[in-house]
Amino acid sequence: MAMTADGKIATANRKTSAFGSRADHANLLTLRDKADAILTGAGTLNAQPDVTLGPGPRSKKNPPLRVIASGGGNVNPRHKIFRTQGAPVIVLATERISRARLQKLETAADVVKICGASSIDFARALDFLQNEWGVKRLLCEGGGDLNDSLLRAGVVDEVNLTICPLILGGREAPTIAGGIGFERLADACQFKLKSKKQVKNEIFLVYRALVKSK
Repeated sequence: MAMTADGKIATANRKTSAFGSRADHANLLTLRDKADAILTGAGTLNAQPDVTLGPGPRSKKNPPLRVIASGGGNVNPRHKIFRTQGAPVIVLATERISRARLQKLETAADVVKICGASSIDFARALDFLQNEWGVKRLLCEGGGDLNDSLLRAGVVDEVNLTICPLILGGREAPTIAGGIGFERLADACQFKLKSKKQVKNEIFLVYRALVKSK
């Protein structure tokens, strides 16, 4: 995730803002090259009509799967991602998806997988991606609500952050993890700093998750 110095990933009106540099974009493509699949939320995808979750420059032979998370199936079936050649497109949904939306997405996507009753069971979803599609490394590109769901599910191993030299402010501006969050500090996901690098005015941070003792 690329974020401002005050932790925002978009402006208060929730329109996606591309504020990362060329170095940040190159870093994103490098991460895509290492991934077996790329995951994004429906809200993020719908806000970016030209996004196709295409691979990095070295993934031409085995491009990563394109995975969309949307419990209610709120994905535009005419989005460019469904009309662009490349890796298969998989939609993760829940039982609350309407029959009409399910039928449209089954026509547009390669696979629609139901993973849960009212919210996506990400442990189950990741098992499906690993067992059925051989996914061992999944790259999530947001948005904040999806990131929050993954964090609360305890399935995040690594966080890659680009801190950009901007301050957007705004009480309603989204952060890298929105959604429900954690009510207690003791329940928060904990990480350790793996690496840091500065390129001009941006800082690239990589955090690894700490395994909580039970």
